[in-house]
Amino acid sequence: MIRDNYLDINKLIKDKKILSLFDTVESHGGVLRFVGGAVRDTLAGIKNKELDLDLATDLSPEELVEACEESGLKTVPIGIKFGTVGVVIGSKVLEVTSLRKDVSTDGRHAEVEFTSDWNTDASRRDLTINAVYADEKGNVFDYYNGIDDLENGVVRFIGNPNQRIQEDYLRIMRFFRFYAIFSKGEIDKKALKACVENKDGLKTLSIERIRDEMYKIIMTDKAAETIRIMFQNGILDFILPESDNLDNLQFLINLIEKHNIPASALRRLFVLYSPEERLAESLALRIKLPKKDRDNFVKWALNNPPMSEFLSMDGIRRLLYRFGREFCYNKLLVLCALNKFEPENLPLLLERIETMEIPVFPLKGKDIIAVGIQDNRKIGTILDKLEEEWIFDNFTLSKEALLEKAKSLVQQVA
Repeated sequence: MIRDNYLDINKLIKDKKILSLFDTVESHGGVLRFVGGAVRDTLAGIKNKELDLDLATDLSPEELVEACEESGLKTVPIGIKFGTVGVVIGSKVLEVTSLRKDVSTDGRHAEVEFTSDWNTDASRRDLTINAVYADEKGNVFDYYNGIDDLENGVVRFIGNPNQRIQEDYLRIMRFFRFYAIFSKGEIDKKALKACVENKDGLKTLSIERIRDEMYKIIMTDKAAETIRIMFQNGILDFILPESDNLDNLQFLINLIEKHNIPASALRRLFVLYSPEERLAESLALRIKLPKKDRDNFVKWALNNPPMSEFLSMDGIRRLLYRFGREFCYNKLLVLCALNKFEPENLPLLLERIETMEIPVFPLKGKDIIAVGIQDNRKIGTILDKLEEEWIFDNFTLSKEALLEKAKSLVQQVA
C-alpha cells in the first residue's frame, strides 16, 4: 500500500545533504528509501534528539559502491557480506542495505541473497511496524499494514510468528520492547504464544544481547506491565528470577517522570529485585554487567543508610563523605521507590546531593607520626577513630583539635 506525501520529511531528516544520496542512487537506475525505526518513530510522533537513519536500496552492494564513487561519495564496507554499505555524508556515515531475502537461518544469523523486490525484503523483517519504507518526498510504502498497527497500538509479527522468531530468537525480546513502547491494548495472543513456545531459543544467544534488550525494555514507561507479562510466561526464567517489586518499579518510573529526573536502567533493575549483597553479586554475574555497573549494583546492596539521613543537610553531608555523589543520588531514589515514599522536597534533596561541598578529612598519616606513633597498624587505628569522631561532630573539629585528641589516643595505644 502506498500513501502519497504521508510523512513530513523534515521531521525525519535534519541534514538535507542526505538527499543527495537519493539522486546518486536514482542516476544509477536504483531506488533508495528510508526504513525501520526512523520511519516508525516519525510516523508515531516520537521526538528523538537524533534519529538513527537506516536506508534500503534495490541496488546490489557493488552497484551502490560504484554509484557513490561516480558521484564522489566515500563508502565504508560496514557489513558488505550482509549487504550493508556505509556512505559518508558530511560527518555522518549512513548505513544503506541492499534488499535481501533469507536463504537459511539458525536463530542467530541468516544467509541472505540480494533481491530487487521490496515486498520480499519487507517480508523478512520482524514486526509490521518495522516494515514501513519512505522515500525522500515523504511517500510511504507499507506492505504489511504497519501504519494501521502503529495507529491502533498493535504490535505483531509479519506472517508466521514462529517462523519470524526462529529466524532470530532475539526477536522475542524485541517484541516485548516494542510492545512496551507502542501498544495501546492487550498483547497480541499469537505473538505471545510464539514467544512462549520458542523461549528456549534465547539460551542460544549471548547474555550481553539479552541484557541489552532487557535494559531497553526496563527503560520504557510500560516496563512494569511488560516485565510482569514476561515473568508470568517464564520468558527469562533461565537467567532472571521473578520479582515482587513491580509496583515499586512503577512508582520509580512515575516519580522520575514527574520530576523530569534522568532515568537509569541499572537503578530500575535494582528496584526490581531490591537485592541483598549475595543476590546482587549473582544477578550481576548472570547478566554480565560491566565492571562499573557491577560495582555500583553491589555497593547499593551492601550499604543501606536510613531514609532519615537523606532528609537533613547534616545527614546528606555524612552520606556524601562516606559514599560519594553517585551512590547518594541513586540510593535516595531507590529508597523512595522501595518504600513508595516521596519526600516533599525531593528535587531540593537531589540538588543538594549534586552540589553540596564534600568535607575533606584534615589529617594524614604523617600527622599521627609527628605526635609519636611509628607503627603503621596503630597509625591506621588512630586515624579511623579520629575520623569517626570528626564525622560524628558533623565535620566541625579542626585539625588542631583532632591533633590534641590524637595525643591522648597515642598514650592509649602506646
